[in-house]
Amino acid sequence: MLKTQIELAREGVLTDIVKAVAVAESLPEELIRQRVAAGEIVVPCNPNRSNQKVVGIGNGLRTKVNASIGTSSDICDIEMEVRKAKIAEEEGADTLMELSAGGDLDGIRRAVIDAVDLPVGNVPLYQAFCEAARKYGDPNKLDPEYLFDLIEKQLADGLSFMAIHCGINLFSIERLRKQGYRYGGLVSKGGTFLVSWMDSNNAENPLYEQFDRVCALMKKYDAVLSLGNGIRAGAIHDSHDRAQMAEMIINCELAELGRNMGCQMMVEGPGHVPLDEIEGNIMLEKRMSGGAPYYVLGPLPADTGAGYDHITAAIGAANSSRHGADLVCYITPAEHLALPSEEDVREGVRATRLACRIGDIAKYPGRRENEKQAAMARRDMRWDDLSKLLMFPDVAAKIRNSREPSKEETCSMCGDFCAMRKGIEVFRDDIAPCKTKEGL
Repeated sequence: MLKTQIELAREGVLTDIVKAVAVAESLPEELIRQRVAAGEIVVPCNPNRSNQKVVGIGNGLRTKVNASIGTSSDICDIEMEVRKAKIAEEEGADTLMELSAGGDLDGIRRAVIDAVDLPVGNVPLYQAFCEAARKYGDPNKLDPEYLFDLIEKQLADGLSFMAIHCGINLFSIERLRKQGYRYGGLVSKGGTFLVSWMDSNNAENPLYEQFDRVCALMKKYDAVLSLGNGIRAGAIHDSHDRAQMAEMIINCELAELGRNMGCQMMVEGPGHVPLDEIEGNIMLEKRMSGGAPYYVLGPLPADTGAGYDHITAAIGAANSSRHGADLVCYITPAEHLALPSEEDVREGVRATRLACRIGDIAKYPGRRENEKQAAMARRDMRWDDLSKLLMFPDVAAKIRNSREPSKEETCSMCGDFCAMRKGIEVFRDDIAPCKTKEGL
């Protein structure tokens, strides 16, 4: 039987995958192995895919960015979703989630997996409830056995991580009732339809009841089990209410149980969260889960930014990264309004990558060298050198070239009154040797 990365790491084995993570992160191989063994780093790495990029997620690593795509019942265009997947990869996303809920779900999933080298994940409940609605006319008639069969079929296609809603149970639903529901309602499609199924069938969540079965399936393909945040807050006034905390506690407990079974585990959260609560949220997840990687959705620290929610979420993402989040799911300008377009995907990835870099600069002071080199290139007006150091050189060049200055070494913002040029004239002979670049 296939041994998972966490099992091999506990045996002291330095796998090629662990070595690849170490190279990508410029960290010692043994350090990565130890953190994989402890469950503090996960690597989505389904062996059924030969073309998959190795991506480490967790303690001490660069904060990773996930892009989500997928059809809906209103808009279903496989070719467009494949283009979105390729754009996400082109723009530097580290992982991809295929979240289709309309059309040929098997065909869309396989087309997206074939189109990219990124680790691909999904939410199996989406297809399960879609298929139950098609077959029976009612998603509440979903057969739990079909759900488990579907999870294995999707894993066999090459999915490397799955958001599975194991932490919703009758106890957490009762918290929703006793607190008088919510200001922002429920916002997780998979989570909400699972709550409906449990209510309609007067039954416990089979993913919670048969958690060991879920872990066994994930272990078979060495896929990462991302414990879905189905009761996440959809409004900042619901942040850290009793229902959300009940699910979070359960998910953190399950993360420990899954690790003990030899399964790679992540925890998801938290949705809409005021800025002042983000640090505490991450501290709680890390403390209660024993340091399991935290996959944050957003978070959005305001409810009124629709149309610019990629910016709202970037503010939350930078703070989340700063305080220890390990994987951030992007938000696009279309969030809360419509299915994202190809350009929305591009902007969402870019905004989230920038946010995570800001967080990493604060989290890892040793990773600031690139920023220093960029500052010096800007100071010295070495535009070509600066371009090589920017995250988005194409956008910067387009803006600069569209408004060319009269003097090539300056920019049209200040023109003849360029502060950089005047500063160099005044302090040229005083600049410390360690603060100069050849050609100054």
